Amino acid sequence: MRVLVAEDEETLAELVATGLRRAGFAVDTVHSGDAAIEHLGVHDYDVVVLDRDLPGVHGDDVARGLVAAASRTRILMLTAAAATEDRVYGLDLGADDYLTKPFEFPELVSRVRALRRRSARPPVPPLLERHGLRLDTVRRTAVREGRALELSPKEFSVLQVLLEADGAAVSAEELLERAWDAHADPFTGAVRVCMSKLRAKLGEPGLIRTVQGVGYVL
Repeated sequence: MRVLVAEDEETLAELVATGLRRAGFAVDTVHSGDAAIEHLGVHDYDVVVLDRDLPGVHGDDVARGLVAAASRTRILMLTAAAATEDRVYGLDLGADDYLTKPFEFPELVSRVRALRRRSARPPVPPLLERHGLRLDTVRRTAVREGRALELSPKEFSVLQVLLEADGAAVSAEELLERAWDAHADPFTGAVRVCMSKLRAKLGEPGLIRTVQGVGYVL
């Protein structure tokens, strides 16, 4: 497994790299956001251990770039910003995990290994756009042709799933699986009711089309 350590404190970067190498990883180190982007564009890393406060290109922007490119590289943010809002924002940007300084090294190794094992779809870009509809998945806002949409959390989730499908049909079963919890009753018509409310809020011309026997297309 190949890991990139992007950390501006060179001593800490080398300590992290040395420990990861001892754990059996192939590790490269960089000390700026620009260098991180350059390395990530050349090499196929499994994981990047990414300091948020990098000089040059900020670590948040490095993460945004990886997410926008649907990179397979998993992101472990390593930072001194320990407040809950910092962790939430970092994860919403597309980071797969978040570890604050100071940290215990065995935990870092364990988290890197876990990211390598994780099987998931490529990360979703923070901004989703289609047919004049713009969804900001970080700030949880939706706009159509400049008009702000007042969506419930469920409606937002359903719309996000449809946008992520990029023009492909999404079945009612998949919507239930991804936007509702495990206690949802598939026979209640919850998807149909939510879709009706969502269409009304989106307005005309209609954006969501029903494909009989298949599902819904945006």
